[in-house]
Parts: sequence; C-alpha cells; structure tokens
Amino acid sequence: MDGLDKILKIGNVVSVKGRQVEVLVDKTKNTSHLLFNGELIKNVTVGGYVKISKGFQQLVGKIDGEYVSEEKSFSSKEYKNERDKNKRILSLSLLGYFESSVFKQGIKELPLIDNECSLLTQHEFDRVHHFIKDINGKKDDEIKIGKLASEHGVEIKIGVNSLFASHIGIFGNTGSGKSYTLAGLYYKLFKQYQEKGGFKENTRFLFIDFNGEYSGETCLSSEKRVYNLSTRKELEAISNEDKIPLDESVLADVEILSILADATEKTQKPFISRSINFYKKIMKSDDSLNFFKNTIKKKIVDVLLMTDKEKAYLLIDYIRLIIEYDIEDFHEEIEWQNKWGYFRPAGSSEGIIDKDQIIETEFYTKVDDYEFPTDIISKLIHFLYLQLIFDVYNDKAKNDHIAPAINKLKSKAKSLQKVFNTVPNDTKEMFDASHIVIVNLNDVNTEIKKTIPLLLSKKAYADHKFEYGKDKKKYLNIIIDEAHNILSYSSQRESETWKDYRLETFEEIIKEGRKFGVFLTLASQRPSDISSTIISQLHNYFLHRLINNKDIDAVEKTISYLDKVSFESLPIIPTGTCIFAGLSAQVPVVLEIDQIEKGFEPNSTTIRPTDFWV
Repeated sequence: MDGLDKILKIGNVVSVKGRQVEVLVDKTKNTSHLLFNGELIKNVTVGGYVKISKGFQQLVGKIDGEYVSEEKSFSSKEYKNERDKNKRILSLSLLGYFESSVFKQGIKELPLIDNECSLLTQHEFDRVHHFIKDINGKKDDEIKIGKLASEHGVEIKIGVNSLFASHIGIFGNTGSGKSYTLAGLYYKLFKQYQEKGGFKENTRFLFIDFNGEYSGETCLSSEKRVYNLSTRKELEAISNEDKIPLDESVLADVEILSILADATEKTQKPFISRSINFYKKIMKSDDSLNFFKNTIKKKIVDVLLMTDKEKAYLLIDYIRLIIEYDIEDFHEEIEWQNKWGYFRPAGSSEGIIDKDQIIETEFYTKVDDYEFPTDIISKLIHFLYLQLIFDVYNDKAKNDHIAPAINKLKSKAKSLQKVFNTVPNDTKEMFDASHIVIVNLNDVNTEIKKTIPLLLSKKAYADHKFEYGKDKKKYLNIIIDEAHNILSYSSQRESETWKDYRLETFEEIIKEGRKFGVFLTLASQRPSDISSTIISQLHNYFLHRLINNKDIDAVEKTISYLDKVSFESLPIIPTGTCIFAGLSAQVPVVLEIDQIEKGFEPNSTTIRPTDFWV
C-alpha cells in the first residue's frame, strides 16, 4: 500500500460472520473528513461505504453501525490515558465487489481476518452509484431522477429499460412526497420520449387516479386523455364522450357479472353462468333480436296456460319488466278465474284462454315493439330476467334465491351507465385519443370506484396480450395511485369472491405480465394493506416516510436487499426524500427527487389554512 492509499486506510477486519463483517478502526481515523488528491472525502460514517482488500479482490461494504469496546489488557502502562483503552468497531454489510473498476452487486467471496479496510475514492464512490447497465449487449438509455441526499453534488441516473420494464412500488405516508415521486418519474419519461413516433405508437399508459391528483391540464404531459368520471351528475348530463368506452365482451363475463351482482357461489353464480351462455347463444344467431322476441312470445303462451296463479303472476311481472307493459293494461285483457284456477280473457264468463286468443292480446303483440337496450348493462339484465323465467317455470331455480342478485346489479346499473359508454355503435377504444390515459375517480362513489380499476386493467391486459402476440414491440404500463383501495386483502367492504377475483387478476398481471410487456406501478400510503404476493413481486421500490409499524414490517418482509440502516430511517425521512432500492439500483440510496417543472406537478400539495383565515 503506497502513501496515498494509507491515507484512506481505516482499519482491519476482526470478525467475519457471513455478510456481516466487523472492522477495528485505527485510532488516528476519527476526523470527519479527509483531503485526498485535492478532493474532500467524508471519513468513517454510518451509512457510508468502505472497501476491503483481499489480495487483488476489492470487496465493498456499507457501514450499518459502530460501537466501542474496551481493551482487556492487564497492564495499564500501555495506555497514556483511560480513553486509549477504547476500541472503535464498525459493523459492515457486504454489498458487492469491484471487477476491472466496475462495481458488481453480490457476494463473490468473503474477507479474512486482518484484511485491510479503506475508504472509497471519489471515482470508486461514483462507480458504486453508476446504475446504467448494458441490456442485451446495448447500453441502456439513462434518465436522471434526483441526487443523493447525503452528497448533494452526486446525481442519480437510472437506466430507462431497467426501471420502466419492471414493476415499481412507491410507498409513503400522506404528505411524504409519494405522489410527487410518481409524477416525477413519468414526467421525466414523457418529456424525454414524447416526440418520438415509436413511443406514441407502441406504448400505452393507464393511470388510475383516485383523488384527481394527475388530472390537471398539463400534469405529467399535455398530450394525455383524461376521463373525469362522475356518479354524482345526472345521467342525462353526461355525454358518451365523458365516459370510458367499454365493449360488451368485458361485462358479458361470468366472473365480472357475478362480482357486480354480489352473486353467491353455489346458487346465483351458476344462474349467471347459464344466463351468459344463453346471451352468447342468441347473440351469435343471424337475427338475434327476433330470436329474443320469439323466445319471449313462447314464454308468454306457456305462462298464460299455467294453473299456478302465484308463479304465473311472478313470471308475468318479469315479462312486463322486459317489454315495458303496464299491469293495469294486462288486467284489462286477461283475468284469473279463482274458482277453477286458470287465465281467461277479461270480461268472459267462462272458458280457458287458448293460444289463438293469447297471440291476439296486446300483451303478446307488444313484444313486436321490443328493441334491445342501447347499453349493455340493461341488455344483460333483460337476459337475466328471461333466464329466470325459464328456470322458475321449469322449477330449476327459486325466485327468492336468484332475484336479489339481479336487483343488486340493477342498483349499480345507473352508476355504471354514468361512467362507461357501452353503446355498441358508439364505442371507441380507450386509447384512441392518446396513448396516455388518466382515469379520474375523485367524483365517483366508493362502490363503483373499486370496480372501475378492475374492469379497465382486465380489459387493457387482455387486449395487450392479443396485440403482443402479433407485435412484440407493444408496451403497457398500468399505474395505480392509492393502490390499497383495490389491492387490500383485509377489506371487509366486499365479498370474499370479489376480493379473491380482484387479487387474482392483479397477481396474474404482476406475475405473468412481464412476458407480454405489461408492467405495474403501485403507489400507496398503506403497504401493509396490500397483498404480500403483489408487493414481493415488485422489482424497484421508492420508499418515503413510513410511520406505522405494520407498514414498515410489510416492507421489511418483502424487500430482502434493503439494509438495516435504511429500514430504521424510514420513520424520519424528510418530505421529498426517499430510499430507492431494487434491481435497477446496485445499492440502496437515499434520494432527493428532482423538482418537476411548474405546471406539470401533481395536485397533491398540502393547503395552508392560515392563507384563507385573514
């Protein structure tokens, strides 16, 4: 070791326990900074980096802590004063090693007792924080996201592919800067690539914005399509342009319809399955409308020839709901003979009504005026009613068991019609206007607010897989802010069926999506509420201030490569600062996120009440 290198030497290894190493610090290395080659280098500090020389190998470790131990010598003559008896011991965690001056993460080998430990030079420090990697033999594009909180002159740049071709988690309490970080990452990405034709043609970004933070005119990008959804406005006041286009195939799904109807597993869900099969059978026919009408007419004849009054009137009510026929009009044409138990023409003194008389009634001919509802939800409800008529008539189902599911769906129908455009001839693709779509759910009721992200993510994922099969260039990123609202495994507000299906859908995306160019970005103030399966599948993490012990524990259990010092600092990280860790970073770093240009930032600032109290 030459004279210059001796300046950087801080001590020798005295203990090796796997990745955990202890170093005895030389008594002369207690100053805060050193001057080396004209550069001011920070001396030994908790959270800093050191290298251990083992022959020609240079191992890199991070200082987790330090403690003082007293020398156990029998002779006090060796020491000039009591202070000299103290030994300064550093606790290190090994992170990686230098190979041909390039830092590589991981443990290749362990140090030995008495190996020398030194501070890093500025060049070595920069190599540790050089996160741009080669991918498939090509250097990755870089994007600057911030600077080190402890070293203000050190910029942190990330490889675009290593970060955005991964699942990202952004966690932090309210007011910690979580939303700003999310906006900052995608603002930088859009700014860098927005003018490139291939970016617009081959990428899709779907933002689920629960609180309207990213829906401003210029937030993130001026070239985006914002859907400001509302369930508070009257249906007539909402144009189809203000709704999200959704084709029939999404809602005409057994699982989705069962969830919307809160269907029971053993009774109502099988009924919905039969209804969907019936729906698909009729809609595949060359003349689906007449097929449907003729089916209703046949059931009218069957019902009016019944001798079970209670069941007959129940089925008549369902037929009336489909064809919109008034009960008073029905009684003017047809009445029940209580003595003998049959229907007869109104006003006649005797005789059972026959088929020829039935087809002459307005109740029967009214079917000729029937048209399918323009929206798919009402249309599906009509198919459910017709299937219920079949099942009750043939004693395959009891009305009391099935009707609640249909009523539940009907109660949601109007809200769904306010946010989705399901008119077949007027439906366009969600990404037609722009490849960046923001769905603002701030003015949507809680029940529908949980449904929309599931339906949109499921559709976007299914469509993308189909497109990816034809063109491997396609890229989809689904960004969900306040993700605990829909990815919670402990919520008691919905049925187990709903929770299971919702989590299974997103778990499939996060497990299998990478194969198809689909990635998730999740931001949440409550990581402990999110499925641990989902959190554990994330590749890169931006961790802001977390105070709740459950949230800290959830992060600690799923992020194996975050060091002890970083975990312990989570409750006290300043606003706008975060710990960045993951596959894109060789080592966990504490970042100050770059500021976003004025006008492009999210609407997430905390108000100053006193500004309005004067």
